[in-house]
Amino acid sequence: MAATSPFLILARQLSTSSASRQLVKAPIQIFTLEGRYATALYSAATKQKVLPQVEKDLKEFRILLKSDKPLRDILMSPLTPKDLKKEAINFVISKKKNSPLTGNLLCALAENGRLAKVNGVVDAFETIMAAERGEVVCEVTTAKALDAAGLKEIEGALRAFLKKGETLNLTTKIDPSIIGGMLVSIADKYVDMSIASKISKYTKVIQEAV
Repeated sequence: MAATSPFLILARQLSTSSASRQLVKAPIQIFTLEGRYATALYSAATKQKVLPQVEKDLKEFRILLKSDKPLRDILMSPLTPKDLKKEAINFVISKKKNSPLTGNLLCALAENGRLAKVNGVVDAFETIMAAERGEVVCEVTTAKALDAAGLKEIEGALRAFLKKGETLNLTTKIDPSIIGGMLVSIADKYVDMSIASKISKYTKVIQEAV
């Protein structure tokens, strides 16, 4: 007998509804560990009709984790017992009056030793929610800040990939380490057009040839 997917089990644990035992299909698939956690949460939150609340909870938790060093130290330390991490999470969830689903997800991450991936889970959930609203999330990373003309040109090129009814949700990021060119992530796709990537590729070719 085939083993049940741990993420299907997680979705069942997250949801208190017995109306359905199947995952609700997300509007976009994210093929990462963080994406699978986010998809399980999306499924449970959809069944309970609390998607906006859970999205708000996750955003607030990420901000809290960044600003509250004592909490961050407790949750991110590999030396902190899992039960203590879950106790801290439940305290925050209760104090903030968050959805129980949010607490269940965070406790599942704690139990599996994956709280370090919480930001990635939040990012994945935000991408799914953006797709739910007809937005296509895109991030463009360049070595230097784009000027107005360059930004307009990139926006125009990216909009050509949108389907009818979709809107572009574009953010830009600066990373001098890529040297030049750009990195583009749009929805669940990723394109590396950086000079650093090309240099690495050519260096590998040269090393193999020597």
